[in-house]
Amino acid sequence: MEAPIDYEHLPMHWVGDWSGQRCRQTPTRTALIEPQTGQSVSFAELDTMAQQWAGWMQDQAGLNPHDVVAVIAQNRIEAIVLYLACGKLGVVLAPVSHRLTPAEANDLIARINPKWVFFDTALTAFTAALDDSARQRRWLSFGGDDSDYAKSVATREPYPINRPLALSQISLLVHTGGSTGLPKICQVSYRQMLWNAFELMTAATEGLGQRRELLLFPLFHIGGWNTLLPVLHAGGCVVLLPTFNPHIALDTIQRYAINHLGAVEAMLKAIADLPEFKTTDLSSLQGITTAGAACRTATMEIFLDRGIPISQAYGLTEAGPSNFYYSRTDQSLATLRAHSQRIGSVFAHSDYRIVRPEDGHLVSQGEVGELQCRSLHNFSGYLDDPQRTQAMIDAQGWISTGDLAREDATGQVVLTGRVDNMLVSGGENIAAEALEALIETHPAIDQALVFGLPDARWGTRPAAWVVGTDALSISALDTWAKHELPAFKRPVAWRLVEALPLTGAGKWDRRAARAQHMRNTQGENQ
Repeated sequence: MEAPIDYEHLPMHWVGDWSGQRCRQTPTRTALIEPQTGQSVSFAELDTMAQQWAGWMQDQAGLNPHDVVAVIAQNRIEAIVLYLACGKLGVVLAPVSHRLTPAEANDLIARINPKWVFFDTALTAFTAALDDSARQRRWLSFGGDDSDYAKSVATREPYPINRPLALSQISLLVHTGGSTGLPKICQVSYRQMLWNAFELMTAATEGLGQRRELLLFPLFHIGGWNTLLPVLHAGGCVVLLPTFNPHIALDTIQRYAINHLGAVEAMLKAIADLPEFKTTDLSSLQGITTAGAACRTATMEIFLDRGIPISQAYGLTEAGPSNFYYSRTDQSLATLRAHSQRIGSVFAHSDYRIVRPEDGHLVSQGEVGELQCRSLHNFSGYLDDPQRTQAMIDAQGWISTGDLAREDATGQVVLTGRVDNMLVSGGENIAAEALEALIETHPAIDQALVFGLPDARWGTRPAAWVVGTDALSISALDTWAKHELPAFKRPVAWRLVEALPLTGAGKWDRRAARAQHMRNTQGENQ
């Protein structure tokens, strides 16, 4: 008897041909809009551009399947065309964040080892600061009439290219936010991105093909691709802003009749704080999905008060990128308000469980434990890092997310914090996120960020950075804490700041805050 066909590793023509397949179905429908340049492209035009770039990479650059190319870019049409062109050839695309320091980018490029680096001319100052080891690679610029792309790629006669690829082949190399140290490089397969698109199309009962999505997440993180590709796969339209600017984002929602967007809390807060927020027409906006980290209820209520449905989603580069979704369909604004801290139900084709971090045993309903996920959209391991891969995913396919969660009586899941944000002070466990929520009950505090400081007696003591009104003072905070917080939860140090630090993924950067706090303290003690 012949062995069964292994479809995971069977090369098929449709796997990497995202633009070609959609072009055949809806060629004249608008795929991408770039307000900054006024450019708008249909699916037919998008596929033609992908053919041009794929042809150049094959004929001029000499690239072959499994070769790696890097891209350093803002959110622009050419970066998306490059991804689609890579799919036609089986070339792996590795986005590199332009928010890294030159030293970090140099290290990342060396680890990725791309044969070519494609870069946005708007980021020339960033790329010029990279060292010789990076600069000695082959480079091609795009963006503007004088770019290499405009002269060499966009002028080519397109011709069909579509190599059969296996679902197991790597599509993207995506580096994580790096809030816990050296960024990890996740290998993202075509299987992962396709199954995640299917999950989102199943969950979004209003139809992704009818969306006009405003893309705010950067394309150097998985959230950008996770927002973009499912909408394009379904035939919807994506509106691109090169970088996040709250004024431009708010104006774009009104000007282009955006009906959905995803954002991290810091973006939503920046938009809501604008003077023009209250008078801007947001009637087209049918929903907002928050991601990246738990969004505070107070921030969500600002949009609910405007009649805009908003809910949380959950995922991570290694497992997803999306795994949970709180459906807004048929939910009243009052229900969304009451359930604002739920990430909802697991996707239809995903497993999850909540276990005790110390021994891996399942917890009871309502008990807090570590969330673990398993699905066909798990990642394919960290690049050249089997040790960290083994620590992340077990032999049964369970991904350890590092997030603390509980399941409520309705089966909905609520995030409560991070395993690595749990402070142990004198034997007492302090969840940083829970303490932040308590501190934010202070009427003059808008945001709080908690991290641990070493303590000779207690092991660790909490410290807090806060953003609030001008009336705040450290002495007043100490007095308030003595009345409102248990002794072991009272911050041993406070710092009043204008803004909290963020990682490139838009998450609160506790590591940076702690390091800066300790440097400042050492300087003050000298």
